[in-house]
Amino acid sequence: MTQPPPDRLILRRDAIGEGWTDDELARLVRAGAWTRLARGSYVDGPLPDDAFARHRLLVEATLARLGAAAVVSHQSAAVLHGLPLWGARLDCVHVTRRPPGWNDSRGKLRVHVARLRDDEVTAVDGIPVTGRLRTALDLARSLPFEAAVVVLDSALHRRQISREQLLERLFDIVGTRGSRAAARAVRFADARSESVGESRSRILLHRLDLAPSTLQFEVRTSGGLFVGRTDFAWEEQRVLGEFDGRIKYGRLLRPGQDPGDAVFEEKRREDALRAEDWSVVRWTWADVEQPGRLSRWLQRALGRAH
Repeated sequence: MTQPPPDRLILRRDAIGEGWTDDELARLVRAGAWTRLARGSYVDGPLPDDAFARHRLLVEATLARLGAAAVVSHQSAAVLHGLPLWGARLDCVHVTRRPPGWNDSRGKLRVHVARLRDDEVTAVDGIPVTGRLRTALDLARSLPFEAAVVVLDSALHRRQISREQLLERLFDIVGTRGSRAAARAVRFADARSESVGESRSRILLHRLDLAPSTLQFEVRTSGGLFVGRTDFAWEEQRVLGEFDGRIKYGRLLRPGQDPGDAVFEEKRREDALRAEDWSVVRWTWADVEQPGRLSRWLQRALGRAH
């Protein structure tokens, strides 16, 4: 029998309908030719390394066996919309159904029951899914504060939603479960944060009582020439902050440029910032996970300025 194309989702019901037996399916899994994705579903070959790609397959497999109409929502909707997630589990598929019904959690399926307006539902590759605005608010109500801000920051930065839309919809969910948490996350969200690392850094700086005076600050010479733009700035103390996720150099590469050249150019840029009498504090993911160290660095830099 002809093998399915690579990365194609295979449903047991379809395979059985085409003449396969459960013993044949089991042998394919044992041989490593197929990988079991969930109950009654397989992938030809290994599962994708990317967590979002794996979850998209899980969404497709789950919807194929759902008997009643459902709309993909919450984390699953964020995956389909391409919104970055941090601190959000992707081991089960989230869907929302309109009343009547009840919330349910079984296996790899999490069912929410809530009212959905027609304008809150869209389609991604033919799959019914909550729109970006509804998805962002659902996550703001259900995820921890830090994870919710990451999603909101990204959606605002990409101009997929606006602050005005968020604030308007907050009035519609007042009194519902998680509405206060959502309002807090929306108030804190900022379109100027350009990455997960910058969003998490901003939250940490506020918790450390070291909130910057501005984001995406442009440094210029006394003559007005542009020197560089930095993630964070404490303008009065002339201190700049940079989150270094160690992937930005890849994004900065010009065609044919070596990564080492990009690092060298970044060093020259930092020297130019210091030449304008600014202190520069740079941190990485490891420092975000150890806030005491970052706090000491920044307090030292801000103290020197005073």
